[in-house]
Amino acid sequence: MTTQTAPGLYPKVRRIRFPFGEPQPIKRHFADGGDIAHSHLLAFFSFIFPPGEEFFIRSVRRYSDQIADPVLKKRVAGFIGQEAVHGQQHRELNDKLVELGYRYRETIEKVGSAAKAGEQLLEAKYPFKRLRLLWLTALAATAAGEHYTAVLATRLFTRPEIQAMATDTEVFNLLHWHAYEELEHKSVAFDVYRAVGGPEWLRIAVMQVVSAAAVPMCALAIWFGVLTSDPYGRRHLLRVFKEGIALLRGPIAGGLRKEAKPYLRRGFHPDHIDTAPLLEEWSAKLFGDKGKLAGHLY
Repeated sequence: MTTQTAPGLYPKVRRIRFPFGEPQPIKRHFADGGDIAHSHLLAFFSFIFPPGEEFFIRSVRRYSDQIADPVLKKRVAGFIGQEAVHGQQHRELNDKLVELGYRYRETIEKVGSAAKAGEQLLEAKYPFKRLRLLWLTALAATAAGEHYTAVLATRLFTRPEIQAMATDTEVFNLLHWHAYEELEHKSVAFDVYRAVGGPEWLRIAVMQVVSAAAVPMCALAIWFGVLTSDPYGRRHLLRVFKEGIALLRGPIAGGLRKEAKPYLRRGFHPDHIDTAPLLEEWSAKLFGDKGKLAGHLY
């Protein structure tokens, strides 16, 4: 097993910028040759990433003073830095998406702000130990979410049919960068959960809930987007339905729950799935001298 804690595999915080809308403007339905359902699914997740990344950061940072291992401390710092930059870059894209008519960012951000305010209220009102199970559940949810993003990242890098779905060039560049860093830090939240004594039964139970909700959430995201902010999509609901079915059964979401199932085994660790060769391969493709993202780094 190649572990992500090996020297040189600490999560690296990259200063990066994507010139969204240049040289060609982003199209309204920018994904997979004008696929309406695919465009709304990507937009929904781009909107959800900033508050979601903040939740992940809070869930891990809450336990920072309980981490004694200096290696894990360094990995946590890299994880937090990467997640913060992910949120920043998705906000840049989200500004463009709002200009294109995607109108549900505000609703998603209100939910994220309410969750943050609720956590702050509980932290101020109750001792940490009294809410230990709640905070461990949040950390377990973070670890589960990180596992799902790692599975999706692996699919992106290994399935030619997904590469062939190239969206707008800079949106696709963003997805490649984000996916690469998700693989770099895929086991950090998991290792924090273990280090602070998170029980296996809770980790597995949380993943069962996340797994049950994953595909229905994708379907809901598509229809929520179309019905709230896409007049063209509302006039072509049968097309959206067919595209949605194809998307949820296709190479992106099809079989996703089954592929994530090893996480439910007792004793599982994300590094049992060796993605180090994939990281090495795509490091050159993305960040090497001739890498597609070399000019985006600063």
